[in-house]
Amino acid sequence: MAKRHYIPVTADVPGAASQGNCALIRRAIRTALALEAVTAPCEVDVLLTNDEGIHRINLDMRGVDRPTDVLSFPEFDLAPGQPPRAEDEELLDPATGLLPLGDMVISMEHVAAQAREYGHSKRRELAYLTVHSVLHLLGYDHLDEGEEKARMRRREEAIMAELGLARP
Repeated sequence: MAKRHYIPVTADVPGAASQGNCALIRRAIRTALALEAVTAPCEVDVLLTNDEGIHRINLDMRGVDRPTDVLSFPEFDLAPGQPPRAEDEELLDPATGLLPLGDMVISMEHVAAQAREYGHSKRRELAYLTVHSVLHLLGYDHLDEGEEKARMRRREEAIMAELGLARP
């Protein structure tokens, strides 16, 4: 039997790591990895926090003194559209046989606020931020307003549609 992705979800705020949230996050990550043709079994660590927690991490890790919605910390410098493969054995952790893709941190306060702002459910916003972060872990970026951002948005929309959470 092939190894499966390992996706631990932890929270430092009460109720954030509910069974429903954890299941949605894991499904979003697995769907994104599948649609990006990642064949290596991956580990993606997820932390659900609040604005204070993500602000502290953003300041400590990036020197940015403000909260944000999601942070992504890739383990590798990957190129978008060129996913790691099961054959890339040098990338796998020898102890686990998994590819440590990276970490993501999501502010549940931002999830709620952005869901209200954009007029959709917190479920959709949580899935979107998860997909967005996975794409960052896979090398996608949106620093420019040009083709890189457009390519990332197209991938996000395709994955969200596969999840049944496309924009109305």
